[in-house]
Amino acid sequence: MTGRTRRFPVGPVLAAVGVAAAGAFVGLLVRSQARPEGPVPIVYDKEACAHCHMQVGDPRLAAQAQLADGSVLDFDDPGCLITWLDESREQPRAVWLRAFREDRWLGRASAAFVEVGETPMGFGLGAVERGTPGAISWEEAAARIKAKRRERGGS
Repeated sequence: MTGRTRRFPVGPVLAAVGVAAAGAFVGLLVRSQARPEGPVPIVYDKEACAHCHMQVGDPRLAAQAQLADGSVLDFDDPGCLITWLDESREQPRAVWLRAFREDRWLGRASAAFVEVGETPMGFGLGAVERGTPGAISWEEAAARIKAKRRERGGS
C-alpha cells in the first residue's frame, strides 16, 4: 500500500439510516393516530382532565371520549365529560365511562348514573349499567349537571 487508508463510503450509509429513521417515525405517528377499538388505559394521577385540567385520579369516576382522528380525551368526573360534550363542536366517535361499582368500562349507550356523594368536580354522579335500580338516564344526568353549572355561575 502507498500509505493511503481506504475510506468507508459514509454518505450512502447515513442516507440509508436517515430513510429508515424517517420511516420508523412516520410509522409511529400513524400508529399513534390509529383509532382505538375500545377504551384506552389511563395513567391515573398523571393524565389531565380534558375539561377541568385536574389530574384523573379516581378510576371509578374516569371517562373518555375518542375522536374521529384517533385522539383520546380523558376526564376526571363524568360531569366533566358531559359538560365537554355539551360545549364541544366535536362529536366523538366513542364515549366510555368507568363503572363506579365495578372494574370495567361502559359505553355511552349502556351507561346510566347514580348519586355517589363527592366527585372531583362536585357533580356527584357515577356511571352504572342502564337498568340499575335507582339509576337516572344520561339525559337526566346531563340536565342535573347543566343546572349545577348554572347554580355555580357557569353556562
